[in-house]
Amino acid sequence: MKYTCEITINRPKNEVGKLFGDPENMKFWQKGFQSKEVLSGDAGKVGAKTKLKYELGKRSLTMIETITHRNPPEEFHGIYETKGVRNLQKNFFKEEDGSTKWISESEFNCSGFMKVMAFFMGKSAFKKQSKVYMEDFKSFAEGNPKYGG
Repeated sequence: MKYTCEITINRPKNEVGKLFGDPENMKFWQKGFQSKEVLSGDAGKVGAKTKLKYELGKRSLTMIETITHRNPPEEFHGIYETKGVRNLQKNFFKEEDGSTKWISESEFNCSGFMKVMAFFMGKSAFKKQSKVYMEDFKSFAEGNPKYGG
């Protein structure tokens, strides 16, 4: 399943790129984020594999992030994998009159039980969750005092 989401962030692209590209900021905008552990490669660089842990209600989720492409502040692409789910994520940042348009392209591939869940949940549930993360990042980026928020 593939879809695209967009949002405009009222900050210049260079500032947005710095905030998005810094893994230390994940805790400020990704609900449930608990920890990260670099498994291989150089943190934040293409090829790096990082274990990400989340607490979502009473559920724990561990996923592996593999950075596949970085061209700051314009692009950040990665693969996110957990049991039964593989998400290819492409993020593009475009300058627009002093603001930044964030375009997020997602491609989910599910297997086993998650394939059944994805079928019943439908694309709209996945897209809705992506939009929540984008809105949370926008709120973080626009309110960050380090960048004038």
